[in-house]
Amino acid sequence: MSAAEILVSGATGRTGGATIDELLKLGKRVRAYVRTDDERAAALRARGVEIAIGDFTNIDDIRAAMEGIRSAYFLYPLASGIIEGAAYFAQAAKEAGVEAIVNMSQISARRESKSHLAQDHWISERVFDWSGVPTTHLRPTFFADWLAYPHFAKEIWASKKIEFPFANGRHAPIASDDQGRVIAHILANPAGHEGKIYSLHGPVEMNHTEIAAAMSEVLGAKIEYAPTSIEEFERKMTQEYKFPAALTQHLVEVAQDYQQGVFAGVNDIVEKITGTAALTVQAFIEKYRDVYA
Repeated sequence: MSAAEILVSGATGRTGGATIDELLKLGKRVRAYVRTDDERAAALRARGVEIAIGDFTNIDDIRAAMEGIRSAYFLYPLASGIIEGAAYFAQAAKEAGVEAIVNMSQISARRESKSHLAQDHWISERVFDWSGVPTTHLRPTFFADWLAYPHFAKEIWASKKIEFPFANGRHAPIASDDQGRVIAHILANPAGHEGKIYSLHGPVEMNHTEIAAAMSEVLGAKIEYAPTSIEEFERKMTQEYKFPAALTQHLVEVAQDYQQGVFAGVNDIVEKITGTAALTVQAFIEKYRDVYA
């Protein structure tokens, strides 16, 4: 493991995969940190990406993956354990002499959050800060990808309705593709980004009625926003989607935060860092329209 200079965790996921795509375009040598050496890892290896196997519960695995690395991306799933994972990642990076970390946080990360996972993300940010390894924290608003996740996309297309408990709240949807480009550019050139907290937004702030209209425009079918209650949303996540309890508790509080404007806002950070503007909702739906086939 002597060639790679950048480590990407979550490499088979959406932001991690987009990060690797952009890093390879930039001509960077990349090592992917993955949990299993499966066909997805094999596909990355075929593209010239080094593979390191492990998870966030074993500091020795993380330390081995950090060998020779200059900058690293930390992505932890929306699940319990992020504080321990961040501590292991930060310590391993410090031991290996890593010069920069990009940490994926979330826009609702704050000390007073009622979501346990959002509060844990805030504490994890502080862990990286305490480590002394220069870290850039990314706090994206609601992902545009929620519109294209298989379980949600299938429901939206079947019913021609978006049924989320967000009332008339607003946000500027941000695609994971755009986040990956931001992550890649910071990893490739971290100077000037150390210690920064960037909120990531798409280019246009919308409510879900406007999002439904944008989807209708691209897909050629009338889609409506049919706001549901937080209680019904919680029931569906628990009984139909079988989401873990920690994720359900987080998303219930996310819905409250969304209604209260925590996810609102717009900026041009994606364009400033990468040189290319973030995708609009229309452009995102066009890019992923196959999921609605």
